[in-house]
Amino acid sequence: MPFWYTLLLAIITPLYRLRVFLRSRHEADYQPEIQQRFGPLQPATLKNPVWIHAVSVGETNAAQPIIEYLLGLGLPVLVTNTTRTGAARVRTLFASPIAKQQLEQHFLPVDTAQLMRDFVEIHQPRALLMIETEIWPNLLAVLEQRHIPSILINARLSERSAKGYGRFPSLVTPMLKRLTLIAAQDQDTALRFIALGADADHVVVTGSLKFDLSAPESALGLAQEIKTAWHLEGRPVIFAASTHEPEEKLVLEQFKILHAEFPNALLIIAPRHPERFDRAADLIAEQGFQYARRSRAESVDAQTSVFLADSMGEMWTWYSLAQIAFVGGSFSETGGHNPLEAASLGVPVVMGPHTFNFAQIVDQFKQAGALIQIERPEDLAPIWREWLLHENLRLDAAHAASHVMSANRGALQRQLNLVDGLLKQ
Repeated sequence: MPFWYTLLLAIITPLYRLRVFLRSRHEADYQPEIQQRFGPLQPATLKNPVWIHAVSVGETNAAQPIIEYLLGLGLPVLVTNTTRTGAARVRTLFASPIAKQQLEQHFLPVDTAQLMRDFVEIHQPRALLMIETEIWPNLLAVLEQRHIPSILINARLSERSAKGYGRFPSLVTPMLKRLTLIAAQDQDTALRFIALGADADHVVVTGSLKFDLSAPESALGLAQEIKTAWHLEGRPVIFAASTHEPEEKLVLEQFKILHAEFPNALLIIAPRHPERFDRAADLIAEQGFQYARRSRAESVDAQTSVFLADSMGEMWTWYSLAQIAFVGGSFSETGGHNPLEAASLGVPVVMGPHTFNFAQIVDQFKQAGALIQIERPEDLAPIWREWLLHENLRLDAAHAASHVMSANRGALQRQLNLVDGLLKQ
């Protein structure tokens, strides 16, 4: 491992530990989180599991069908996450008594050589499946030393991220060569990994798992209950999903313009990060809207104009209620979030200019007429207005979204076949 990487870890680790302390010290599971991230590591509940690393909520959702497949085979499964929201999602998805017997969840330790050696020694995984993007040099070095296969599932790599990796070839190239297999979402991603040093023979294009997603029946059922209880039949509903700073403010300003013409319209806002929930509530109040909050179990009535979805794991429900979606991270230079959940439910999408995280997917939906990408926030209200006034245009976009989803399904089975092959090694 390059000396500078080891030195960088030594500098960053205390700062990272302080950040975790400040963020989580009031949580009941603070001490277990600290131990899992920084040591001393505790004994494993399961031995020789299939190890899946999913950074946060999106990666955990993508991994869900693979985890269910492995559990269905009777295999023990270890899931690690980087974020608390990802860990919470695992616990929500796999809360049944049977799943709890087969599945263990941990935070991923910091990527020091010693912690990774200890972690692998304790759990003795039979294989590692990493979801989408996050790979760590010391982790892969330890797996290679132990002859434990590893695969990057549903891999995506934006042009921007590839340029960042390209600045550190002494670290990145050996790391990529240690991967047993890279299952890329698209050809552009595959070529970027190869350009960074991955062996071309170990890179395959399988498509994106997220094209195979479908809304859970529980979420659809809850959406129907809410629609009835809130008397939403006939009300225009717009969902602003996974918003970042300053998108809540921008969306609210545009909704205020729309609301003057459609006074019965309802805006649902779901900030991406829980720490922004209270700030979003303040912004709603500043705009003078009557609003309700999910965290307070408040209902929507005829006078409610904005609903703050300040909860985790309920995105499917809010998409199910909406006729139109704005997908966030696209005005904040975050790179945009995935529009596929909306598309799978036939909800047309508007996004801002920054969509490099899902550039190829966004382009597919744009070309099909299922997604409109805008450069300026002030274009939001006119597009919402057009879709609300002309239902045929909105339905055409919804049908186009469903068509793109159908045409791209099949990645799940292709990646399950790769997993099967990996486990037989």
